[in-house]
Formats: sequence, C-alpha cells, structure tokens
Amino acid sequence: MKYYNNIKTLLCASLLLVAGAASFTSCTDWLDKDPEAIIAEDEAFKNYRNFQGYIEEIYSLVPDKEKVNYCTAWNFGDDAVHNPEGYAHMDHQVDLGNYRNWWTNSQCWLNGDRSSLWRNSWYSIRKCNMGIANIKSLIGTDEERDLLLGQMYFFRAWWHFELMCYFGGLPYIDEAFDATNIPELPRLSFQECADRCAEDFERAYDLLPLDWDETLAGMQTFQMNQLRINKFMALCYLGKCYLWAGSPLMKEFEKTKNGGVAQLLGASSNGKTYDYDVEYCRKAAEALGKALDLVAKGQVSYKLAEYKYSNIYDHVRDEKAETCYADIFWTEKQNWKTPGTCEAIFRGANSGANTANWNCAKIFGPKVAGLVDHDNIIHHPTANLIDQYGMANGQPIYLVQNGEYVLNPLSGWDPEHPYKNRDPRFYHDIVFDGFHYVLSTDGLTPAQKPLEYCSLYTGGAMREIDHGSSTGYFIQKLVPHQNNEGDRWYDWEHAFECYLPYMRLADIYLMYAEARAAMASGVSEINERPTYCPTLSAVDAINALRDRVNSSDYPMEHVPANLRDTREHFIDEVRRERAVELSFEGFRWCDLQRWLLLTEPPYTMKYSHEFERLETDDWFKTHDPKDAKVGNFRKQELITRRLESKHYWFPLPDKDIYLYEGFKQNPGW
Repeated sequence: MKYYNNIKTLLCASLLLVAGAASFTSCTDWLDKDPEAIIAEDEAFKNYRNFQGYIEEIYSLVPDKEKVNYCTAWNFGDDAVHNPEGYAHMDHQVDLGNYRNWWTNSQCWLNGDRSSLWRNSWYSIRKCNMGIANIKSLIGTDEERDLLLGQMYFFRAWWHFELMCYFGGLPYIDEAFDATNIPELPRLSFQECADRCAEDFERAYDLLPLDWDETLAGMQTFQMNQLRINKFMALCYLGKCYLWAGSPLMKEFEKTKNGGVAQLLGASSNGKTYDYDVEYCRKAAEALGKALDLVAKGQVSYKLAEYKYSNIYDHVRDEKAETCYADIFWTEKQNWKTPGTCEAIFRGANSGANTANWNCAKIFGPKVAGLVDHDNIIHHPTANLIDQYGMANGQPIYLVQNGEYVLNPLSGWDPEHPYKNRDPRFYHDIVFDGFHYVLSTDGLTPAQKPLEYCSLYTGGAMREIDHGSSTGYFIQKLVPHQNNEGDRWYDWEHAFECYLPYMRLADIYLMYAEARAAMASGVSEINERPTYCPTLSAVDAINALRDRVNSSDYPMEHVPANLRDTREHFIDEVRRERAVELSFEGFRWCDLQRWLLLTEPPYTMKYSHEFERLETDDWFKTHDPKDAKVGNFRKQELITRRLESKHYWFPLPDKDIYLYEGFKQNPGW
C-alpha cells in the first residue's frame, strides 16, 4: 500500500468516522474498512445530539502535557532540568540543540505515544472542516447551529495556533479537500497564519454564549458544561493570537520572509527584544482588555483563585477560603476532580480517575533511598527559575544588563539568608534546604527517615546527582511534596489528580500588561486605563496578581517606581512576572523564543546554587527554613546551550516536507 504522511491524510476526503475510535492511518486504509464499521455522514450530522458527539472527540484529543507517557517533559526553557536518567527527555534534547528528537521522542507531548499535538492537530482540523461543510445537514435550531459552528471555528484556529507556536506559519487548512485533487498550499508566514486564526476566533466569539447553562441546548448537560468552548475563551485566545503575532520574533520574520516561509537572519536578536508590532499588540490589548472587563463586571464565572493558606509549605487551605490556588493544578480527595477551579479557562477533557498516580505524581521529588516511588527520573527547577522569584518588596533580585545578571541593589536580598523575605509564591512552589518534606514518617525505612527534612546544601544527601537535585531545589507547584513514601498521597484513597491548563486567568492579566506596554510610546501609557478596560492599566494588571498573594504572614508589594520608569524596564518586569506566576507550566520556551532571547545569554546557561549549611539538622525542626543562615552562596554552571538562529523553530518532519515543493522546511534544518 502506498505510504501517505500526516499532511496528506489531512487533505484526504476519504476520512470517515469509525465508531468509538480516532485513527491516524492513510487515506487508502479508510477504504479497506468494513462498511458496517462506518458511521454514515447523514447520521453523524443529522441532529444536534449526534453532531455534538462528533465534536466531543476533539476535546478528548487535546494533549495532557503531563501524562503523554509514564513520565514526560514540557518545560523547554531555561527553567527546568532532569537528572541523568531523564536525559532522553525532550527538555535535555533541547539543551543539546537536538530539536529533531521531538518526532521520535515518546515522552514529548509534541508527538508522544499516548498523545500527540502534531497528529491530533491535523486530525482535529480535518474534523472541524468536515463538520463545517456538513452543517447544512443539521436538522435543528439556529441556537444549536451556532453552538456547533462556534466550537468548530474555535478548534480549527486553536489547533493551527498551537502548531504555529512551535513550527511557525503553516498552510491554513479551511476546507475538507477531495483526495483526488489535493492542492499544494504554500506555507504562510506566522502573521499571515495568525490573521486566519483570528478570523476563526472572532467567528467563534460571535457564535458562542458566555454560559452554556443559559442556552436551551446547554440545559441538556446543565452544570456539566465547564469545559465547553465559550465566548470568553474565544476572546482570550484572540488576544493571545494577536500578541504572539506582534512579538519581536514574529515581527522580525515578516521583514525577512522568502517564498512564504519566514527566515531569521543571524544568531543574535541584535537588541530587538523590545521591538513589537504595535498594531498587533493594540489588537491584543483590546481583546484581552475586553475579557478582563467581563471579569471585573462579574459577567463570567472566571476569577483569580484565592491564595489563602494556614500553612503555605503544605498547601493547607485556610478554612475561610472559598477557592484555592493549588486547585488550579491538582486536587486531592475530591473524587479525581479535574483541577482548574475558577481560574482555568481552557482545558482538555482527558483527565480521569488514577491518571496521575501512576506517573506524574512521582516525577518531581527525590528518589534518594526510594523516598519517592517510581523510576529514578526527576523533573526539577534550575537555579535560574529560583532567581526569577523576587523579593517581598516587589524588587527582582537580579537585573539583566549586557547579557549578564547583575545584583539589584534595591532588592535587599542577602546571600547569607537567601530564602528570607521572598515573593510568597517562592514558599508555595519551591522545595529548598531544610524544607519539611515528609510529614508522616511512620512508614519510612531506616534509610529514609533521615530524609524527613530536605538536605539540599552542597554535598547534602538530596544533592546526589542521580537520585536527587543537581540544582539545590525541587518544585511542588504542580504536584505537592506529600507524594512520597511516608505521606503516600499517590495511593488510591487520596484520589489525587493533576492537570495543567492551557490557559488560565492569571495569564490574561499578564498578556494584557505585556500588550499594553508593547504598544506604548511612553511611560504614561502603561498607567492609563483604556475605555475597553476602564478598571485596569498595565501596571494594575501586574499588581492584581501581587495583591492575590499578599498576606500579613507573606507580604507582597506592588511594582516599584524604578521598574516602571521606562517602557523597557516595565516590559522586563512583566516578563519576570510571567516566569514566576506561570513557572513550570510550559510557557517559558515560547516566551524566550518570541522575545528573541532564546539564543541570548544569560538565558542560554542553566546553573545551580551551591552553599554550605550553617544551621544544625535539629535547628530546622523548630525554625522556619526560610530564616536559615548559609555560607558561601554562589552559582555554578550546569549546562550552556549552543543554540543558533534555527533553534527558534522546531523542524518539520522530513517526510512531510517532501510532499510538495511549497511545503518548505524551517530555516537551517
């Protein structure tokens, strides 16, 4: 049988629906199916119930980044490393510049064994185009027609956009082409493709409701519509699409495109990291501002989750809190409820009972003496990420000047007390030296009991390279530290579930602030509140996130004056705020990429923190670890990435670029 690749499959008109399963085989394979195994198109599209069932599969195909295989990696920036047993994972392959590995790496969500952005995108886009073409077959109401079309327009744009973030501009497929007459569609530039995405996001916005429960069709699944695409989601993604199109990398590509394929010339950003496309950023700010205005007016159910803890280290929720920040990422003893709470905007629909306990719950903690179960693979933060968490006074610890980190004299950071007076999110997210890691020690072995408190100083038991942390830290933002052999939160009775949302409300505040700053011609504009968002300036948006984490026990101040005295200084602070608020959520690589910083020092070096513990082991049993005094605190290089301009995009699969001349490979590959 003749071999067809994924792009060819996308363009085939022979695709039919097979009951209960999605297939990614060739066009001619469909012709071999038993006719009794095929659902006729007139059945799939004849009424709202069947048509919605046809669309439901697309929700389930959204990759769960955390669980594409037994343990995975989704943080490709300067923020994460694996221990040596995990070097085959995609984050380390990115460190080596081996981007081609994404195609064969079963642990990478771009093309993993259990889920694949690449394969699922083409299949889902095909489904959207077939559904849109067959909407005329629907016997139903105008409301039902609008709901169905709105979802398909959204998903057609969403899948294209997700691919573009990693591979650049692509052909925009908006038709279910006949297999006997496949057009040779050229690749569009990123901005051209973003314009097409924006058209579909706007269509979705016009067609969809804010709340499905208030529609007659939505009442059939009343109070079970939280994951369905709505008007607010479409508006937020419209803003994100425009912001990405207006980012420095994409603007630079527009100046150098050749034959429809953008090419980046030279390996350096040449100081263009603040050079945004003002018109795209203006569109982004307007869309994102309108979304935040809906939030301010209480017209949508989304809001910032509360950051109220009686014990921030153990994520013990305050009894007066109505929502909880940790619930965005994981739930425990809530019958495997999908995380997200009131803040997650867009999630897939493939989370379920016991999907996290087998793998994701066990890849963030120390494997020394088997303290955390499973294979000896640990996904932990670099000291780069730790240094992004600034101080409670709102100041960053370091400023970037001439490609180097320079200590900020206004921060008040003390290298003898490196964990004191930090941003409250540091204490919530990061496991550091002296941290009380195991709360219930009865089940520990004699070899494990001395590990109750973290020994992450240089030479400490948890600094063992193979089974501990090479950087001096673990992270517990996405999976709490209680997933260990003493507390055993990964046991069945805890019903532990984790899921990483693709978009949450905090990101809308961050993108709005960036878009407003990017379009500003002067400092005054970052303090202005536009008519489309009369309650928020760019500075207000960042301060809203700081107000969320501020408390009497862990204070957090607003953006100080020295960080908003120029447009560039404020943009730097917005970018640092993104690194902290969205830490380990998979956005860092795309951010460094679109800011033209991916190949620039100091972002090309990953380093550890080395220091001597001056307190006794018993000291930590009666004191807060953040107050510990240390000696000889310093940075040490772990990895330096030798990245070139070609590494701003992942390469396309070689077999796809041979399909036809117009489908060109990314530059340098």
